[in-house]
Amino acid sequence: MPVFPLRLTDAPPDGVRGGVVAVGNFDGVHRGHAALLAAARELAGPGRPVIPVTFDPHPLVLLAPERFQPPLTTVAERARLLHTVGADHVVVLQTTPELLNLSPEAFFDRIVRGALAARGVAEGFNFRFGRDRAGSNDTLRILCGNADIQFREVPPFALGGRPVSSSRVRDALLAGDLREATDLLGRPYRITGVVGTGARRGRTIGFPTANLDRVETLLPGNGVYAVAVETPAGRYAGAAHVGPNATFGEAARKAEVHLLDFAGDLYEQTLAVDFVARLRGTERFATVDALVEQMKRDVAEARRLLL
Repeated sequence: MPVFPLRLTDAPPDGVRGGVVAVGNFDGVHRGHAALLAAARELAGPGRPVIPVTFDPHPLVLLAPERFQPPLTTVAERARLLHTVGADHVVVLQTTPELLNLSPEAFFDRIVRGALAARGVAEGFNFRFGRDRAGSNDTLRILCGNADIQFREVPPFALGGRPVSSSRVRDALLAGDLREATDLLGRPYRITGVVGTGARRGRTIGFPTANLDRVETLLPGNGVYAVAVETPAGRYAGAAHVGPNATFGEAARKAEVHLLDFAGDLYEQTLAVDFVARLRGTERFATVDALVEQMKRDVAEARRLLL
């Protein structure tokens, strides 16, 4: 899966030049992004690569950090998913003040026509680019025409009468609406984390859990979920709790996962957790015994759904 980090002053390898380019954040790599890359593939025809161009970090980290929210995908996961929906190469532009200060015309000249020597450009209906987001598809159409570069504007990919977007996926996840999120993404939502040391309380009540640290992406809304978990030892069904553990007086929001039919130590191991279905909301139980009885029901339901 070729991924090419690129600074503003870099020249990419020849194999990354001369293709059809699509520029965007591509956060979540949802079905709208898949439709965009399908259009880019059609425009490319045989023999030309499809090259999505994304950014690291997200421009908002520099422009308005107070507005930046946890992303839906890490850069590495985004690149992997872009390859699954049709990318031949993924270019990751290093986001710098100099890059963000480029006018639309300068961005086109230095990146699209210059560094990537694009022969075609495909963009979504609401694409904006350049300093202060001053460039639109109308700008891009003129620039491409003057440079003898093919251009295609891709109409919105709609579900339920509304365009699919990263913000729509985010809203569904925060509401705990996994059915909507899965439909928008075309796959279950995934988070990745490293197993850290928790209170080890789960072992004492018969439900050992892996507490996920270093999760860089958005956590779904508080609740209990049926999940599928990729571990170094293989793939397991599980039940995940997202949110504070109110029964034990904890206020910190976290994600912890109980793996079904697993025995072993996962400390410091990386887990990828796919959220399949929401089982219930979070709640505070009057006693530990009441919590255990509910956890038994949660695990039984997760087993019914996943195995």
